[in-house]
Amino acid sequence: MACVRFSWARGCANRRNSSDVSLLDWLTLYRACGTGSVGATQLIEAAGGDVHIAAFRLALSKIGPGKHAAAALAAQGDFRWVQAHGASVLTIADADYPELLKATNGAPLLLFVRGNRDVLALPQLAIVGSRHASAGGLATARDFAASFAQRGFCVVSGLAAGIDTAAHQGALSYGSTIAVFGTGIDQVYPASNSPLAEAILSKGAWVSEFPPGTAARKTHFPRRNRIISGLSMGTLVVEASLGSGSLITARRATEQGREVFAIPGSIHNPLAKGCHQLIRDGAKLVETAQEVMDELSPYVRDWQLRTSHLIERRGSDRTGSEDPEYASVRAALGFDPVSIDALAERTSLTIPVLSSMLLQMELAGEVILNAGGSYSRAIG
Repeated sequence: MACVRFSWARGCANRRNSSDVSLLDWLTLYRACGTGSVGATQLIEAAGGDVHIAAFRLALSKIGPGKHAAAALAAQGDFRWVQAHGASVLTIADADYPELLKATNGAPLLLFVRGNRDVLALPQLAIVGSRHASAGGLATARDFAASFAQRGFCVVSGLAAGIDTAAHQGALSYGSTIAVFGTGIDQVYPASNSPLAEAILSKGAWVSEFPPGTAARKTHFPRRNRIISGLSMGTLVVEASLGSGSLITARRATEQGREVFAIPGSIHNPLAKGCHQLIRDGAKLVETAQEVMDELSPYVRDWQLRTSHLIERRGSDRTGSEDPEYASVRAALGFDPVSIDALAERTSLTIPVLSSMLLQMELAGEVILNAGGSYSRAIG
């Protein structure tokens, strides 16, 4: 996978605890450039490379006083909304900005986040598909998402009707999920998914590159789709017609160097034609969640290396005997299979936290995931 393309982003990340650049400066530049990360990046690079206070103010001055004043006013409104609603803003220079997304061309300069932003540090998988899915497609999306969440993955989707909705629902049954918005995070689209969106806040996060107050527009959703694929190690398409927007997500995943998976269907089903086209174009045909897991195993290990600084800071790599939470999981595990629900009850850990820990322990060779989704200690 590609590395971060902007030297100024690395430089600023090294000074992430510095007050050199305020969030208001970032928001002002973002507003002035119309949320265009390319234009903002060009301004920063023209200012001298690293984002320190002098270079950043020079970049702002190049916008022009009138546009800067209007952008500064809008940025103040964004800042107040973020503070009032317990949201947060990640800049591309922040250490917490998702590594895989940062590695893509045209990565958003800013991400607006509500909910638990720590889920952005989990390994992520996207599930997308038709808004008008069949009952079987919806069931498949729920089952795959639940399996991925049970294995410690955070499921990413777009909160649309159909497959997106089913994917979020399935992930919530065992772990966490991220909903990427095509609007500002001050509004849920479609409104009919408001209850689901609220449930996501308790176990996951809402993410958008669009500032508060941004309404849904047709042009926003392809931009949203590149974030869905960019956050994820791989993208699974469950059902899609040849004109489905989920094919855009799959194409962006391919361009970003990520894996694309597709579930086949009947040759008579128009919702299978998009998946069949993806398979002809090189997507991997999968019939089980385990097949996806097997394909992504090398990427998970690469993810561990790439995000080790975040894992260490959150303490989620402390699988040693000195960590009390991991010790409680070991005590709750036996050589006989035990469900994740039983482990959650025995350890008083939440299922999202427990899923992430079990993934780490499985990769370390301490835990075995059995058929049916139960866990047991590895022998030897």
